[in-house]
This record gives sequence, structure tokens and C-alpha cells, in this order.
Amino acid sequence: MWVLAGLTAAALFVKRRLGRGGSGRPAAGGAAVLLLATFGVAIAQTIVLAALAVFARDLGVSTTGATWLLTAFMLASAVATPVAGRLGDLFGHRRVIVTGLALLLAGSLVAAVSTQGDSYAGVVAGRVLQGLSGGVFPCAFGLARQSVPAERLGGVVAGLSAMFGVGGALGMVVAGPLVDVTAPAALFWLVAVIALLALAGMARVPFAAASPVPAGRVDLMGATLLAGALAALLLAISQGRAWGWTSPGIIALFAAAAVFAAAFGLAERRVAAPLVDLRLLIGPRLLPTNIATLVVAVGMFAAVTLLPLFVQTPTALGYGFGYSPARTGLLMTPIAVCMLLAAPLSARIARSLGARAAFQAGAVLAAITLGGLGLFHEHIAEVLLWCACLGLAYGLAFASLGGLVVGAVSQEQTGAATGINTILRTVGGALGSVLAAVIVASSATAPGRPPTESGYSTAFVVAGAIALCAAAVTAARGAVTARTEPRSQSVS
Repeated sequence: MWVLAGLTAAALFVKRRLGRGGSGRPAAGGAAVLLLATFGVAIAQTIVLAALAVFARDLGVSTTGATWLLTAFMLASAVATPVAGRLGDLFGHRRVIVTGLALLLAGSLVAAVSTQGDSYAGVVAGRVLQGLSGGVFPCAFGLARQSVPAERLGGVVAGLSAMFGVGGALGMVVAGPLVDVTAPAALFWLVAVIALLALAGMARVPFAAASPVPAGRVDLMGATLLAGALAALLLAISQGRAWGWTSPGIIALFAAAAVFAAAFGLAERRVAAPLVDLRLLIGPRLLPTNIATLVVAVGMFAAVTLLPLFVQTPTALGYGFGYSPARTGLLMTPIAVCMLLAAPLSARIARSLGARAAFQAGAVLAAITLGGLGLFHEHIAEVLLWCACLGLAYGLAFASLGGLVVGAVSQEQTGAATGINTILRTVGGALGSVLAAVIVASSATAPGRPPTESGYSTAFVVAGAIALCAAAVTAARGAVTARTEPRSQSVS
């Protein structure tokens, strides 16, 4: 249960910071529950990564088939997130969070029982149900904005933003040791326990009034078109290497994604209450932040995909450390711990210099760290140091994203805006994982041969350059904001 210890520390930090004053205790209790809820969703996304080979063996499928345990979650989450954000804005974020946690619990139970019964289809179905809980993230931001006092909102938003990275990192950390000690089903039982605890906590969180948005219905046509675009895009990204990037299936998927996206854009311009206000996606106040989110997610997930592969490489190849999945999880612990510690640091920087400064600090540190990792990785002590720096870097960056988004939109748009931002993190993660795999695989001297050390070095350096681009995007946004907005309105 040491996994929950880190989350408890984060909750205690928020409670200590928010517990001062007359209304502090309710706000602190609600913030701790929201942290737990978002942590459960985040850890569920990546908890199968380090154990995909074990799932493939136990379920009797290929390695490619096992990757559907990750792909299924990402597809369901990407589709559910914007719908849930809109539903939260219309009918109340607490209701949607409770529904999402119930789906997370149900999906975890289905996946755990199916794993024990060696049912591949059942495990995939359970992962789809788990993925539908992705809407918890945007609604957690919306509920926090409604229930937390303004002077304390920054710390809560930073904590919620950090949970996306902290939970994702811990998912990879705990998978190896847990599977080695017990069995793959234990991964899903762990998520079920977290979901159950979060549901119990939500029962004590008071209802908040729905945001004052105009009455209306959910844009089902927009939801269908967006689901089609995201499903086609993420499926093509996740399966491109396995099917072949020039195969008819992948080309058709990319074409379908483009068609669905174009139809979605046209449809959203014509409805009175669109599922996604395109101004939140491509408007001048949020476009740079959304681009930076996508870019920094590409860099981060490229790095966390590369690290387990690199340290598990047999030493006989002249590099790597030949680590087991359990030792790999322990190696990545500094990433999760430092991401957790970075959340309060990011909040302090944001209060003093603005959320944009916190993001830029994280992105620049990530660029330096990944460049150093690409050049200096001969000794395990070096890798551990880079892992700690990487956790700090991405903790700063992810914790500040919520503040950048929330500070750029009105209260009634919080769920929708943070939902879009969460989707971009998911898409960026898929892109980063594929980019890392392609760069490393291309270094092999012949088909079927293992990748060379130079492939990993190049991939780490490229991930660092991508992180630096994210900092440049927000710097450009700052220059535009300074010219076009009054200083008093520049919140990020």
C-alpha cells in the first residue's frame, strides 16, 4: 500500500494549505477526495504497461494483441472525456464524477475476474469500462472551481493537474513488483480499491449547483463525430507500427479521422449548444496552451516508454542493465515521487510568477534532463538522477496546465475546456509512445535485430527537443498576451 502513501501525503499537503480559515475544512476534504478520484483514473491508464508481456502469455495472445489493453482504455477515455465535461457543465460535475468512478470500479472488477478466468475479450471489455471514467478529470476541475475559495483554488488545481502525471507514473512503477509478487489480476483489484475509496469519499462531498449555462441538450451528433475522429486517429497511432504505416488499414484510418474531424468542425459551428466550443480549442486564449499540452505530453510519454525498454535491455548487447519488471518499477519510483513533490512547488511558482512560468520551468528542465539522459546513461546512478529530474520537470509542467486552462476561461466553460486539454494529453501520450518506438526500432541494423544504443540516445534527445518546443510555444503566447490584453487580465 506504499502507492497510496504518496497520495496521502499530497492530500495532507492540500488539507494543511486549505484548512486555514473558516471554510477551509470542507474545501480541504473535498480536495482530497478529488485528488483520490483523479489519481485512480490516471493510474488505471498505465498500470498494464509494464505487464503487457505477462498478459500476452497468460491470456494466450500476441504482444500486439496485448497492447489493446492500453489502446482500449485510451480510446474509451478520449471519447468519454469531452462528453463528460459537457454533461458536468450542464447538470453538475459531482454527478458525473460519481458515475465515472462507478464505471472505473465496474471495469476494474470485470477486468480482474476476466484475467483470473483467462478471458482476453473480458479483460478488453473491462478496460473499455475503465476508460469511460476519463471524464472524471474535467469534472474534478469544474467541481473544484465551484466549491473551493478563490484564494485557495490555485493549489487544488495544481494538485489535480499533477495527478495525471503522478498516477500515470505510479501505474508503471507498481505494475512490475505487484505482478511478480501476486498475479496480473492484482493490478485491477488495486484500481478497484482506489475507485471504491473515492466513491465513499464522494458521498461526503456536498452537491454544488450546476454552472449557469443555458439549458439545452447534449450534442449527440457532435459526440458521434468526435468519437469517430478520435477513435480512428488513436487506433491508427497505436497500431501503425504493428500493421505497417503504409498499409491500407492505417491509411484508411487516418483518412477517416480527417473526414470525421472536418465534419465535426462544420457541425459544431451550426448548433446552438455545441459539444465543444471551437473557441476553446483554437481560440487565441487557449490555442497556445493546447498546443503546448499536446507537445509536452508527446515528450513525456516518449520518455517513460523508452526508460523501461532501455533498462530491461540485456547487458550482453553492450548497453542496458538487464532489469526485471519489478526492478524497473523501483527504478522509476523517483519519477513518481518527484512529480508528487513538484505539485506544491508548481503552485508556489504560479502564485509568484504565473502558471506559464511554472510550465516553462518544467519544460526547460525536461529538455535538459532528456538531453542528459541521451548522452549519459552508462551507470544506474546516472539514470536514477535523471529519473528524479524528469519527475520534477514534468510535475511542474503538468501541475501548471490546469491553472493555464482555468485562468483562460469563464467558470461555466471549465469542464469543457479542461476536457479538451485532457484529450490532448491522451493523444500526445499515444503520439509520444509511437514516436519513441519508431526511433528506437529504426536503429536496428537488420530486420529482427535488437535496436542499438544510438537509437535510444537519439530518441531521448528528440524527446528533449520536443519538451523545449512546448516551452517556446507558451513563451510565444505570453508575448501575444502582453500585447493584446490588459495586464490585470493576464492570469497565466
